Amino acid sequence: MAWTETESLSFTARHDHAHQRDAERVLARLESFREELSGLFETTPYDVSVVMHPNALALSLAQPWLPLARRSAAPASRRYFAGWFSTREIHVLAPEALRKRASNVPGSREALELEPEHEYAHLVVGANNPALPPPFNARTFRSYVRWAWLCEGAATWLSGQTSYLRPAIVRRMRENGRPSFPPDARDAPLLGGTVFDLLERERDVDACVDLATRFDEAAHRRALENAFGMHFTDVERAWREHLTALTAAE
Repeated sequence: MAWTETESLSFTARHDHAHQRDAERVLARLESFREELSGLFETTPYDVSVVMHPNALALSLAQPWLPLARRSAAPASRRYFAGWFSTREIHVLAPEALRKRASNVPGSREALELEPEHEYAHLVVGANNPALPPPFNARTFRSYVRWAWLCEGAATWLSGQTSYLRPAIVRRMRENGRPSFPPDARDAPLLGGTVFDLLERERDVDACVDLATRFDEAAHRRALENAFGMHFTDVERAWREHLTALTAAE
């Protein structure tokens, strides 16, 4: 494929020449998203490359950590692994490929179209939390898997995908039984965002940012207790009630 480049103030997109207009729209959205996040985080990376791949195979070949992460997720979640991130780079499917990847479930297309924002959110969280990737290596990938509910949850919440994933969450709750809390790596792409959604309702946006950037690396329970300001069992109860409400809404 012949690559071409499109630039904006903070990003440079590499893409097929046929995706010029799509690239311009993606960069405009990312600039707006970066400006929004700059009001929440101390650091918002700039001079970031956005590589837009024409299909899933090209994306996986370019980012070998992606297939490993996808395999660790539940089947219902894997559709939404449509991008990846590394230091100063985000890799995503081109918008046309994202649209084709969507299912017929309401919200699927809208959630996938926010994949560039999701991957940039990963860069922002990682830039403000040295315990999390990027960069990726064996150690940081293990940290990513162990803290997948936080890594994926923060990116899903920040990018605005959580509400669009509601039908997929309903399906997960109906078909796969009671999830663990916090969600394990298999459930993190779908359920991680609900933890932050609940925290925003119970506390505020600043509490969500603190959880993403200042968590206690040694203990999930302590991180959640500090974020919510309540005992772990009370946090879990509130979260399960939140999931029940989401399921009942469909």
